Amino acid sequence: MKSIGFLSFGHWTPAAQSQTRSAADALLQSIDLAVAAEELGADGAYFRVHHFARQLASPFPLLAAVGAKTSRIEIGTAVIDMRYENPLYMAEDAGAADLIAGGRLQLGLSRGSPEQVIDGWRYFGYQPADGESDADMGRRHATVFLDVLRGQGFAQPNPRPMFPNPPGLLRLEPHSAGLRDRIWWGAGSNATAIWAAKIGMNLQSSTLKNNETGEPFHIQQAAQIRAYRAAWKEAGHARAPRVSVSRSIVAIMDDRDRIYFGRGGDDDDQIGFISPETEAIFGRSYAAEPDVLIDQLRTDEAIMEADTLLLTVPNQLGLPIMPMSLKLF
Repeated sequence: MKSIGFLSFGHWTPAAQSQTRSAADALLQSIDLAVAAEELGADGAYFRVHHFARQLASPFPLLAAVGAKTSRIEIGTAVIDMRYENPLYMAEDAGAADLIAGGRLQLGLSRGSPEQVIDGWRYFGYQPADGESDADMGRRHATVFLDVLRGQGFAQPNPRPMFPNPPGLLRLEPHSAGLRDRIWWGAGSNATAIWAAKIGMNLQSSTLKNNETGEPFHIQQAAQIRAYRAAWKEAGHARAPRVSVSRSIVAIMDDRDRIYFGRGGDDDDQIGFISPETEAIFGRSYAAEPDVLIDQLRTDEAIMEADTLLLTVPNQLGLPIMPMSLKLF
């Protein structure tokens, strides 16, 4: 049995054909979508994070609102670009959102991908240390974030504090116990998946990865998952890891679905570049009648390897259409 959730990029545009024309629309519809998904029996509500774009950006107000309006569904990100983050302030936001949600946060992080502006993280006040790349900086921010989530004291208390302190070094508050085990890493390569396993993060693998062998996308992704699990076992972690993959999957249920999604053209993997030096492979989309979909998905090796499947949703078509793929599952 797999966990099934949705992943929304939260696009919005003032175009006349869009049902999501403003940032307010994107945020409020995201909350309503999570509530509807929970009512349908879905297991997860996940949101993409992009800066300098007409998409969802700062995730924690949204995650806290979803947590307050739902009671069961997992709430997460896929992914937060750690190049832009103050890991200590982020730990406070994450702790608060997780407590509001009753311990349901599942945070996906990443070292980041090409963004809307050049070196956008510089505008947020961050820059790599000497000899460090921006990807290294993102991973460094992530390791600091993981360390403070453990809830261990590290800050020297003021001898004359404004409020009484507990004894010893102080930790960040609010602290949410167990959140450290619900942090995921969005890995674009086998090497970063292995790194995530070694430091005890769950694995998120999306619809693209580095084209490392030239094989079909789902085969390369399945190999990445197996390498991750082997590294996790070798590291000797006490708990079992979780692995998610995301897919564009649409069940064609009627003529309206066929008009929107039945045109074809995305039935094969695509090759492209996410940076000038890195060739990437982009996985195919699935759009078909339910019986055909089931047969197609059974042949996807990475879906079979993962324990969690995230369905990307076309959020600009409006709330009535977004949950339709979830109904298939």
